[in-house]
Amino acid sequence: MKKLLVTGASGFLGWNVCRAASRKYSVIGVRNNHDADLPGVTFVKCDLTQYTSLKALFQTTRPDAVIHCAAISSPNTCQQHTSEAYKVNVTLSSSIAGLCSERDIPLVFTSSDMVFDGTEAPYDEGGIVCPVNVYGQQKVAAELEMQVRHEQLAICRLPLMYGDVPACATSFIQPWIKQIRAGEKISLFKDEIRTVVSASDAAAGLIIALERARGIIHLGGKERVSRYDFGLKLIDAMGLSSEVAAPISQKDIKMSAPRPADVSLNSSKAFSIGYSPGLIKEELLKLNCIKG
Repeated sequence: MKKLLVTGASGFLGWNVCRAASRKYSVIGVRNNHDADLPGVTFVKCDLTQYTSLKALFQTTRPDAVIHCAAISSPNTCQQHTSEAYKVNVTLSSSIAGLCSERDIPLVFTSSDMVFDGTEAPYDEGGIVCPVNVYGQQKVAAELEMQVRHEQLAICRLPLMYGDVPACATSFIQPWIKQIRAGEKISLFKDEIRTVVSASDAAAGLIIALERARGIIHLGGKERVSRYDFGLKLIDAMGLSSEVAAPISQKDIKMSAPRPADVSLNSSKAFSIGYSPGLIKEELLKLNCIKG
């Protein structure tokens, strides 16, 4: 069984990738500050921002492939702590590409729909990148540096994701569910459009990309929805009234990082090689966090 190294393994997406990949790979999940546990996955602790530690990790684990999920993915955090985020989002990503090139092994990089400015959606892989916040700028910088350093690279641009999570992580729906169950009303953007996808489907897509794709590929969902529209689907899946949610505009909330209006992804390329995300309502009903 081939060895797959997954960075960010204690995070939301990385944990879901480890869970999916363990069915066909010997998975080594790299974590830093948080503990994680999954059947069939070997977790190792490493500070990936220290190059000597990163290089030693590759030497000791000798992976056959890498899926790089580790990132500082909060746009507001990146906007407020730009240099710290750069070390993870760009420098680390470039270093991993270099080490994969030295070993001549395939690498999947998790990029974002935030590389676009939101004015010409839906975007295919040839869409012009023009990020409006630091997080998007850093993802673009990482994409460019990694492509220079490594040929066996699949850059997977991902949308907003939801799903079940490990104890040490969260997705955007967990706070919503907590508020709803506490009897609170949730206010959701009606003017932020995404091709939202479940993390389990995204994880499956990353594995497909590892095995069948090179270059840039989009892994969006099949439905274009606002956060408010998604919230209504979530509330319906929970068996509650739509009155629980209230639509608001992005301009109503002051945020450190600006957000593009519509970064819907055209994922036809991924669909053609076997990527098949489920519909939002169907995927929500599968989640333990909804059932609980």
